[in-house]
Amino acid sequence: MPQRIRKLIGTVLLLALMMIWALVAMAIAQGRVTDLPWALQTVSYIVLGTLWVIPAGLLIRWMERPNRTRS
Repeated sequence: MPQRIRKLIGTVLLLALMMIWALVAMAIAQGRVTDLPWALQTVSYIVLGTLWVIPAGLLIRWMERPNRTRS
């Protein structure tokens, strides 16, 4: 698959990932995190806010792969 197509697909998937992640994180924060002590709430918000970087990084790595050259 050409890199140009991978970037298009990856961009759409990144936008979808961020929207879905934000909704899931908000649902978790509203349901479970509000009952925790303030220190655990802080840790939970930090984890929920940064954990999306792992799948996004894998997706970006896939998008940036060079094209295969045919021999």
